[in-house]
Amino acid sequence: MTLGQYVRRRNGVALGAPGGLRAMLHRSLGAASFAGFWRYWNPIFGYGLARWVHGPLLRIVARPLAVVLTFVVCGALHDLVTAAVRGSGAFLFTAWFLVVGLGVVAGEAVGMDLSKRPWWQRASANLLYLGGGLAIVLWVKGIVRGSA
Repeated sequence: MTLGQYVRRRNGVALGAPGGLRAMLHRSLGAASFAGFWRYWNPIFGYGLARWVHGPLLRIVARPLAVVLTFVVCGALHDLVTAAVRGSGAFLFTAWFLVVGLGVVAGEAVGMDLSKRPWWQRASANLLYLGGGLAIVLWVKGIVRGSA
């Protein structure tokens, strides 16, 4: 599948077409599960992760571990960019993406399905999931920093 086909499949809008950002936000925030959120979020980056990280990992580890490791790699890439721009790294994204990756696996394990809920409730759940994951990481970092 080409990148263009992948983006159209995820967003329902052609790559670079007007309305692509709006479609991505609407579909990802309104997803029925945490895994669904990530299927729609940033399909260009998702295409690369699926092709060069998740796919190869699936050949050597179980799917849940491949999912979590893909999130860790994604977070590390975000941290590398942040470190290059700032001149130092805090590894915030790696830890945060580890937590949200675990959330995806947990959601799949319990069969999370919010599809019968209104869009605003699904969006609220997805935003709480993202914010909650970040809050956990910041809380842990505060504890670790405080004990040092």
